[in-house]
Amino acid sequence: MDHLSAIRSFVEIADRGSLTRAAETLDLSRAMVSRHLEGLERWLGARLLHRTTRRLSLSEAGLEALPRLRQMLELAELVQNEAGARRTEPKGKLRVATSLSFAVSCLTQAVVEFQGQYPRIELELLTMDRAVDLVSERIDLAVRITNRLDDGVVARRLASCRSVLCAAPAYLARRGRPERAQDLEQHECITHDFGARAQYRLRHGGRLTTLAVKGALSGNETAVLRQAALAGAGIAMLPTYFVGDDLAQGRLVRLLPDHEPEPLGIHAVYLSRQHQPQPLKLLVEFLAERFGGDIAPWDRPRRLPRAPPNR
Repeated sequence: MDHLSAIRSFVEIADRGSLTRAAETLDLSRAMVSRHLEGLERWLGARLLHRTTRRLSLSEAGLEALPRLRQMLELAELVQNEAGARRTEPKGKLRVATSLSFAVSCLTQAVVEFQGQYPRIELELLTMDRAVDLVSERIDLAVRITNRLDDGVVARRLASCRSVLCAAPAYLARRGRPERAQDLEQHECITHDFGARAQYRLRHGGRLTTLAVKGALSGNETAVLRQAALAGAGIAMLPTYFVGDDLAQGRLVRLLPDHEPEPLGIHAVYLSRQHQPQPLKLLVEFLAERFGGDIAPWDRPRRLPRAPPNR
């Protein structure tokens, strides 16, 4: 019996809660994963799982063995690396999920550059307007923009997501420009169904306040809200990573600059397990370096192109 393969199958079963999902993750047949489990139980001389027609659960022996078996996998990977496995080109396949707006403005370019360094790592980039279930949807990595993370996952903060209140010049010409936060109550405000809903959380003078707003248009995707704002539908709260060019070129106008919307964290989120495939480790490190720093790259001062010298 290949003990390492059997251990890896057991750890995946414990993490995924299913032989079928473990088999999909490992790209093995369900029968092979089941044989791995049976062989491991014979080797250890103990039953590791309680199996019924509806669910799996770890036995007492399985609970005791799981952390030690994880350590064995980590040690095996360390030995492989030290023996020269790092000289081989990383390969594998990852399913990555994020919002449409972040995929379009930031993540797709980063993924292309990542694959330029690691061409044998395949990436399936999925855009969602909701928080995905990493286990049931077989997501290896989710890039989430939130200050509220689920229990049972590991998250690494990549950057801060700052937002601005903004509107198109045509809307401001028609309805006027708000001078105080309270003036927003008299304006059409485009809101996000999933996020802030019909309220804006604004920081002013060191205090965070929640202001109720109203409007005839809402949506569940930031890209839709941006397009509505550009069309003059009203005032929107939009992330700077997505509207930086619109503000710089005057298509949108920043409003109430002394009232900053509450910043959100941009996180790389993955399953709570210590044994991670090398492609996942490489991608998380790449994104942390790409987006990290005291100021996110899209919020840093932009360098203007130099004018050609006079001749």
